Amino acid sequence: MNKHTKLAFAIAPLLALGGYIASDIWAENDAQKNRVFQMAPEQSCDVLAGKCVLLADDFKINIFDENGKTTINSTFPLDTATLFLVDSNDEATPYQLQMSDTPYYWFRQTPLRDKVSATGNTYKLRIIATIKGGKYISEFYTQTADQS
Repeated sequence: MNKHTKLAFAIAPLLALGGYIASDIWAENDAQKNRVFQMAPEQSCDVLAGKCVLLADDFKINIFDENGKTTINSTFPLDTATLFLVDSNDEATPYQLQMSDTPYYWFRQTPLRDKVSATGNTYKLRIIATIKGGKYISEFYTQTADQS
């Protein structure tokens, strides 16, 4: 074995490790770029009954309200989450949600239950959830079904 082959065998592991580290840095940097993804309701939404799931590829958000505490949970950990209640004049009131025990669950007291408590009421909602620079957005309606 000549000296060039020995040198190649000595340097190859270092080059492989360096390439692995460089690709990881590149992938992390690429993940931090701002991107916007549109989410759509899986079916009709009834937030009070806990039947509201928004989808964007393999990412899901479930939105429900229990005793005035509006909660979302997601399939991936979120950095931030903001829920907007939109009135009949298309004026949006933002509610910055707080992280629960894990970044998969976010909550906040909202007046949503008061606005859609009667059967058949509909109300427009918007949500923005961020994950490492990616913004997942949706505008949808919740409609209260018969509670019996």
